[in-house]
Amino acid sequence: MKLIPIHTGNFMLDGGAMFGVVPKSLWERTNPADERNMCNWSMRSLLIEDGDRLILIDTGIGEKQNEKFFKFYYLNGEHSLDKSLAAAGYSRDDITDVFLTHLHFDHCGGSIQWNKDRTGYEPAFKNARFWSNQNHWKWATEPNPREKASFLKENILPIQESGQLNFLNCPSNDFLTNSDLGFDVLFVNGHTDAQMIPHINYQGKKIVFTADLLPSVGHIPLPYLMSYDTRPLLTLEEKAKFLNTAADEGYYLFLEHDSVNELCTVKHTERGVRLDQTFAFNEVFS
Repeated sequence: MKLIPIHTGNFMLDGGAMFGVVPKSLWERTNPADERNMCNWSMRSLLIEDGDRLILIDTGIGEKQNEKFFKFYYLNGEHSLDKSLAAAGYSRDDITDVFLTHLHFDHCGGSIQWNKDRTGYEPAFKNARFWSNQNHWKWATEPNPREKASFLKENILPIQESGQLNFLNCPSNDFLTNSDLGFDVLFVNGHTDAQMIPHINYQGKKIVFTADLLPSVGHIPLPYLMSYDTRPLLTLEEKAKFLNTAADEGYYLFLEHDSVNELCTVKHTERGVRLDQTFAFNEVFS
C-alpha cells in the first residue's frame, strides 16, 4: 500500500462561520482572516494505492460550477486535482474507487463534470465505483433547508444515474471494521448525517482522514466548532471521543482543510486534548 496526498486547490470561507461562537480574537491566532473576514482553506484529498485498486478519498470542489458560484469562494493556489494526480503518475481514468466522506460540494464537486457538449453531467472518473452510504445519501438527496445550498444535485444525482454508486453498510454502532475498501470507517453525525471518517493502517501507524470532524489544527479545542454543523452538541461529543482516542493511540490526523498543515498528532494536557506536533506528509511517511 502507498498513500499520496492529492491537493485539489484552496478556497476561502468566512472565519466566523468556520469557528461558530468562538471569538475572532481567539481563532485568528491559528487562522488569520483578510479584510473580508475570510480565511483560506485547503481541499486536500488522499490517494491510496492498494494492489490493483486506486482509491481516491474526496474530490474537492470541481470546475463545473458557474462564475457566480465560484465568486463566493475565492478559489486560489497552484494545485488542482488533475495536476496532483499527474504528479503522482495517474489520471482520473486510473481511479478504481472514489470514497466520499460526505456530499457537501467542497468534498464531492470534483466527482462530476460537464459532458462533451455541455448538455448535462457525467462522472469525472469513468472507471470508478463511487462509495457513500444509504443514510447519508438519503440525507443529501432530500436535504434540509439549512444544508440545501451545500448539497448540489448536479454533484450527486449523476453518480447514481451512471450506475457507479455503491453503498457501504451502516454499522449498528459508530464503527465499520474492515470495509469493502480495506480500511475502517468511523460514522459521525454532528456535522452532517452519517459522515464517514477513514482509519487507515499504514507503515505501522494509524492515519485518520478527518474530513469535517476536524477541519484544521485550529479546531482541536472542543468548543471550536463550525457553524455549518447541523448538530453542534453531537459534534462536541463525537469530537471529544475521537480526540481522546487519537491522543491515546497516537493517531496521525490527515487534515483535509488545513491550508498549512497536512498532518498532526494530539496529546493529553491539563486543558484537555491539544495539538502535539504538525508534519508535512513526507516527513513521516516515505
